[in-house]
Amino acid sequence: MTHDPIADLLTRIRNGYMARLHEVAVPCSNMKAEILRIFKKNGYIVDFIVSEDKRSFIVELQDVRKSKYIPSFRRISTPGQRIYIKSGDIRKSRNGVGIFILSTPKGVITGYEAHALGVGGELLCEIY
Repeated sequence: MTHDPIADLLTRIRNGYMARLHEVAVPCSNMKAEILRIFKKNGYIVDFIVSEDKRSFIVELQDVRKSKYIPSFRRISTPGQRIYIKSGDIRKSRNGVGIFILSTPKGVITGYEAHALGVGGELLCEIY
């Protein structure tokens, strides 16, 4: 059992890209499903499905041989040190190249969506 499931998700995806795998398995949770949905919408993964035993997601990664681009994932708020941000303090990630993912009262959303909705929340991670 892992103490930080979101960091585990980011690490498994990062390691899959570094090893040039086509897919990786990640344990299921509702929070991970929302984060993976954002990754898919923004083009950081191809797709994800629930495995047959319903205990893990199978995440299909992009083919790095074609694009040569490996996204970087960084965990910001950890279980030992939670980081919260107001809607007015949300800035662009890496000068607009990356995205922030926040857990807000409106759900798990990107920094752009949170700024547009005028809500703040816990700053989960950054992808660039």
